Amino acid sequence: MRVCLASTSPARLMLLGQFGIRPLTVAPDVDEDAVVAAVESGEGRRLSPQEHVLLLARRKAADVAARLADDIPDFDGIVIGGDSMFEIGGEVLGKPLTPENARARWHAMRGRTGVLHSGHAVVRLAPGTRPQEVHAVAGASVTFADDVSDAEIDAYVASGEPLHVAGAFTVDSLGGAFITRVEGDPSTVVGMSLSTLRGLVREVGGEWTSLWNTTDPSLDGPSAAVGATPPSL
Repeated sequence: MRVCLASTSPARLMLLGQFGIRPLTVAPDVDEDAVVAAVESGEGRRLSPQEHVLLLARRKAADVAARLADDIPDFDGIVIGGDSMFEIGGEVLGKPLTPENARARWHAMRGRTGVLHSGHAVVRLAPGTRPQEVHAVAGASVTFADDVSDAEIDAYVASGEPLHVAGAFTVDSLGGAFITRVEGDPSTVVGMSLSTLRGLVREVGGEWTSLWNTTDPSLDGPSAAVGATPPSL
């Protein structure tokens, strides 16, 4: 069974790589802000964090699955889509993008606990059959140390790491030393809940263990037409 990750996230690639899975990777062509705005406008309400991440995970997986069906019609495997956002004190925090935003968030987060929401979607593709899609949301709470100093925050922000990750932190790299507790599947905080993903793979008729030590054949030759990029493991 082939595996395609509808993302070029280094964290998600790393998670799969820890299990020996080197997937085809395709960046989804999804305008996230426009998708969320359209759904919220149509329903006349604001989506919850869980609905938000699930909506985007499903749209990303669907976009890449449709392109694979056109460009690699013999693709027999799964497409994995994901999205994450961090919620603390009722406020949803995406990627800070600027040092100023990241610094302000860390000053507000230290000593507090928030929840990382992660949406997952798996699409099963096989020649001659209709695509099958399953999805789920996972959450994990994260508690930050209350003694993180201003100097440590400045150094962390200067590293550049927190600027482009949901919530302005990582648990598996430089930011991990400032986190005192994670409750839930810890891989959720990295980018995907592997236990949740395992359940979804089984729902579409696959076995998680069969994916171990898998390298997509496209990585042994020229990149596929849909824009495959080999992961850095």
